Amino acid sequence: MKDTRIETKCVQGGYKPGNGEPRQIPIVQSTTFKYATSEDMGKLFDLEASGYFYSRLQNPTCDTVAARICELEGGTAAMLTSSGQAANFFAVFNIASMGDHVVASSAIYGGSYNLFAVTMKRMGINFTFVSPDCTEEELEAAFTPETKAVFGETIANPALKVLDIEKFARAAHAHGVPLIVDNTFATPINCRPFEWGADIVTHSTTKYMDGHGSAVGGCIVDSGKFDWAASGKFPGLCTPDESYHGVNYIERFGKEGAFITKATAQLMRDFGCTQSPQSAFILGLGLESLHVRMQRHCENALAVAKFLKSHPAVEWVKYPDLEGDSDYTLAKKYLPNGSCGVVSFGVKGGRVAAERFMKALKLGAIETHVADARTCCLHPASATHRQMNDEELYAAGVSPDLVRYSCGIENAEDLIEDLNQALSVID
Repeated sequence: MKDTRIETKCVQGGYKPGNGEPRQIPIVQSTTFKYATSEDMGKLFDLEASGYFYSRLQNPTCDTVAARICELEGGTAAMLTSSGQAANFFAVFNIASMGDHVVASSAIYGGSYNLFAVTMKRMGINFTFVSPDCTEEELEAAFTPETKAVFGETIANPALKVLDIEKFARAAHAHGVPLIVDNTFATPINCRPFEWGADIVTHSTTKYMDGHGSAVGGCIVDSGKFDWAASGKFPGLCTPDESYHGVNYIERFGKEGAFITKATAQLMRDFGCTQSPQSAFILGLGLESLHVRMQRHCENALAVAKFLKSHPAVEWVKYPDLEGDSDYTLAKKYLPNGSCGVVSFGVKGGRVAAERFMKALKLGAIETHVADARTCCLHPASATHRQMNDEELYAAGVSPDLVRYSCGIENAEDLIEDLNQALSVID
């Protein structure tokens, strides 16, 4: 049978049960695995045989769900992590260390910005942040001889800027480094960054992939296309790893598997940011309906965006699929079937009015969450981005009055009625 379409991959990807085996992915809730001899286990530790010996590194349930996401993105290898933050940290730290440099879009999730600008800076890795709207010349000027990667989000959270993936990929490849794209908001249903030149994709699976606010998690997927050896910038992948029996990841696993194997053998071993089998199972259930839910999320968000744009109490609306939006053209290029279910907007009256509006909502719950089956909202300047000053907020595309409204899969008219009554409080 030819390769299946993405809807079928959501439901059946990564797991093909044999005769008499469980139809649903089994939960292998075990920390360890038994072997007959020390020699058998030694082969696993030397990466000479495939199998499992300790769930901090790998677990059958987690690997099965990772394989489904890998199929959805069109990659060659994938791994689950304990959170989206862990996924982004691993994706960068796997190829960058003290003294290295990364170019990143400034319009990214506040937690990722803090991870890069503060925490990883303390580890000796420097980041240069550029506007997603920068010219090719401005992007070029951000690179240094120590640059090891470029990072961006398909749809920035919560600025909703659409990344020009091809532009950032060209710049990255011209300097012999990979483009890492966080595809959380778009999901592979609405965008597959590998098809536009990205090399590594990350996800906070906590969001749309889980879809029900049930399990925190993350994922890293490798396209298998980046030539780590040819660039000459990644000795960690191309020379013996003395911390792991001298294995050379490129020689042993090729460009299709070297990145994920190194991240597992080194980073998961040492940092232990493991997703539990139970959480992976819940994620697998969420993936089965991802293609259905994403369509409804986008339909609801577009209806809400149109309503908000016409409301006198609303100062501005940002939604890529809204005609006239600054990213409308990019959205039609990279996200022709819809972008996401999140709408960002500003309420007249600024920060104080925004807080009054959110308190009046009945259906939209105030949560430090987004991309859920249930509608929720947040004032990022006082929550996820509160560690940033106003200058940093504006650079990230987050104004102090911004409200992030995540449309669930309820009836759109109910959401609009709730918005209308809440906005009446500040009229």
